[in-house]
Amino acid sequence: MALGMLAAAQGVDPAQLLHPPADSWLTFHGDYSGRRHSSLKQITPENVAELKQIWSFRTGNQQIKASPILANGILYITTPDNIWAIDARTAKQLWHFQNPPNNAFHIGHRGAAIYKDTVYLTTPDCHLIALDAKDGTVKWDVVIADSAKGYWSTNAPLVVRNHVLVGVSGDFDNLPGQLKSVDADTGKTQWIFYSTLLPGMKEPAGAAEPASGGATGGQMWNTGTYDPELNLVFVGTGNPTPVLNGTMRPGDNPWTCSIVAVNPDTGKLAWGFQASPHDTHDWDAAEVPVLADAEFNGQPGKLLMQASRNGYFFVLDRTSGKSLLTVPFATVNWSKGIDAQGRPIPNPAKFPAKDGVLVAPNESGATNFRPPSFDPKTGLFIVSAQDGYGIYFFKPEHGAYGWAGADYGVAGRAFLRAIDYRTGKIVWNHPIGDGAGTAGVLTTDTGLTFSGDVSGNVMALHSSDGATLWHYNIGRSGNAPITYELDGKQVLLVGGGGSLYAFALP
Repeated sequence: MALGMLAAAQGVDPAQLLHPPADSWLTFHGDYSGRRHSSLKQITPENVAELKQIWSFRTGNQQIKASPILANGILYITTPDNIWAIDARTAKQLWHFQNPPNNAFHIGHRGAAIYKDTVYLTTPDCHLIALDAKDGTVKWDVVIADSAKGYWSTNAPLVVRNHVLVGVSGDFDNLPGQLKSVDADTGKTQWIFYSTLLPGMKEPAGAAEPASGGATGGQMWNTGTYDPELNLVFVGTGNPTPVLNGTMRPGDNPWTCSIVAVNPDTGKLAWGFQASPHDTHDWDAAEVPVLADAEFNGQPGKLLMQASRNGYFFVLDRTSGKSLLTVPFATVNWSKGIDAQGRPIPNPAKFPAKDGVLVAPNESGATNFRPPSFDPKTGLFIVSAQDGYGIYFFKPEHGAYGWAGADYGVAGRAFLRAIDYRTGKIVWNHPIGDGAGTAGVLTTDTGLTFSGDVSGNVMALHSSDGATLWHYNIGRSGNAPITYELDGKQVLLVGGGGSLYAFALP
C-alpha cells in the first residue's frame, strides 16, 4: 500500500494528458480524441484466444458503467456515490471513498478524472469532490447544480489544463442544460455554459442563445472531447423539455440534441450543430463526439464524427461545425430527409400522439451512452447499435410536461456495426442479441475490436470483418473495455455486472 501511495503522489501533469503513456488510461476516453483506439500490439488476432483472467475486483451490486482511470499503477473505479483506488497489478484495494446517502437519481456513473495528485468525482446529488489520490481524503467539495430542483450527475469530468469540466442531467423539470468549469486546485467556478436559457436568464459567458419556443433541457451528461490545436471542447447535449410535448416549444429548440464547440478558457460557444431539431422522442445527442485528423473527399480534414441516438451518423468539419456527411446507420422512419445544413428533417406524422405512433429508433435509441471506437488504420467507426421500433404516446391531459411514455419493447435487435467514415456505408454487422447493447467499444492497432454482447460475454472480433476470435462470460458489461501495458504485459480491463475483470496473455 505504501508503494501505491508513493506512485500516486507522482501526479499527472498536462503533458501526460496530451500524450498519455502506454501504462496509463488518464481520461474517460483514454485520450482527448474520444477514439478509444490503442496502439498496443502485444495482443493480436493470432493470440487473442489465449487471453486468461488474471484478477477481478468486486465493487458491489451496482453495475459498473464507468471507464476506469489508470495512473502510476493505480486504478480508480466508480459507481454512484463511490470511488475505489486499487493496485492495478494485484487488484488490492488501497482506499474507498463513499459519499453520504442522498435522494438524488442513482442511474449510473461514468467515471473519475485525475490531475496532478488529485482525483475528481461527481456525485448523484451534484457535488464535485476533489480527493487526494494517495489516500482518498477530501481536499474540497463544491456544488455544481441544485439537486433539489431535479438535477443529478453521472458525469466523468474532463480536465483541460486547470479546468475541470463537469456536466449534469435533468429531464423532468424546466432545467437549463449546463456545463461548468471549475478551477482544478480550488474548486472555484470559472464559467458556466448554458445550452438553453429560462426567460430573463443571462448566460454568464454570453455563449448560448435562448432556445426557440421556450424549451429548456439540453443537458451535457456525457464526457466531451478536446482539440488542443483549436483549443475547443466538443460536447453532445440532451433532449429538450417538455420531452414529448413539442407544441409547448415551437421551433428547432437550440442547443438541445446538438453538438457544441466551447472554448475551455472562456466558456464561449464557437459553433453548434443540431442533430435532432425539435426533438420529440427523447433522443439525446450526448453520444461521444469522436475526433480524427483524416482524409475526406480527397482532402485532409479535422473531422468530428458522431453516431447519434436518433439513428444518424454525422461527419462534421470540427473547425466550423459544417456538415460533411449525414446518413442513417440504423433503422430510421422519423425524418422526411436531410436539410441544407445536414440536419434530419422531423416528420410531424411521427410526433407522439394520443393513440400512439410507431417510430424507429425506439426510445432507447439507435445507440446511447456506450462509447464507440474509431480505428484510423481501417477507417472504421465501430458502434454498439440497435435496430428497433417503439410506440410513442402523448396525452394533453398529462399537462404541459405531457409524458405519456413509450412502449420500448415492440422490437429491437442489437449489433456491433462498423461504419466507413468516408461514406457512411455499413461494412459489417455482428449481432449481439435482442434489445439494446450496453457495452462500449475498444479497437487496437493489431486489428482487434473488443466489446460485450447482451448475454454477458466480453468478446474480441476481427476489426476488418467482425468475425469472433475470443469470448469469455463475465456478466453483462455496462462500460467500454480499456487496455494498457504494465511491466511489459498488455492488460485488457472490462466491467461485468458490479465487478472489474483483467485479462492478459499467459
